[in-house]
Amino acid sequence: MFVLTADQKRSTQSGDRVPAALQALGTDPPEGVRLPFERTVGDEIQGLLSTPDAAVWAVTELVRLGDWRIGIGVGPVEQPLPDSTRAASGPAFVVARDAVTAAHTSPADLRVRSAVGARDYPSANRARAAESALWLLVALLRRRTPEGWEIVQMAGSGLSGREMAARLDISPSAVSQRLARAGAHEGRRGAELAALLLAEAETEAQAPSEAGA
Repeated sequence: MFVLTADQKRSTQSGDRVPAALQALGTDPPEGVRLPFERTVGDEIQGLLSTPDAAVWAVTELVRLGDWRIGIGVGPVEQPLPDSTRAASGPAFVVARDAVTAAHTSPADLRVRSAVGARDYPSANRARAAESALWLLVALLRRRTPEGWEIVQMAGSGLSGREMAARLDISPSAVSQRLARAGAHEGRRGAELAALLLAEAETEAQAPSEAGA
C-alpha cells in the first residue's frame, strides 16, 4: 500500500488550499484510490492508495496545484481498513509521516520512505530509486505552463491531434508544439518509471514480513 501525506507550503500567505486539493483529488479519482483523501490536521491531507499508478497520479495533481510538500509511505497497513483515512493505521502511515517531514529538505518537496526494517527504512533501495524518479518527474512538471497542462490533459482524454486543434482553434502542428513544450512524452515515460519503481519498493517492503511468516 501507499500512504500519501501532503502538507501545504506557505499556508499563512496563500490561505487554505486544502479544499481545492481535496476537490482535485476527489473528482474522478483512479481505481487505485483505496481510501479517499481527507484533511488530517491543519493544512495537511492524506490518502491511501493501493496501486503505484494512483500514487503517481496524486503526486501529479498536487504538483499541478502547486505549494505542497509530499511524503509517500510504502508498506503494509492494518486490516481490515476503516471507512476513513484518518482512522487507518500501520507501518506505511508511520513512514509517510517521516517522509512528509523529510520533504522539507528535498529539492522536489517530496520524499519516499519504505517500511523495510523498523529502524533502517531510509536505506531501502527501491524506495530511494522511486524517490529519484519522482524528483525528476516533479522537475519536469514544474516547468509546465497552464497551457501545457491543458493540452496534456486533453491528450490524456484520448482526443486526436486534429480534435484538439479544432477545440483550441489552432493548427495540428501547433498542438504538437504545445505537447513538446509541455514535455508530454517525457512526462508519460517518467510517470511509468516512477510507478514501476514504487511497485518494486512495495514488494521490497513486504519481503521481510513474508520471510518471517
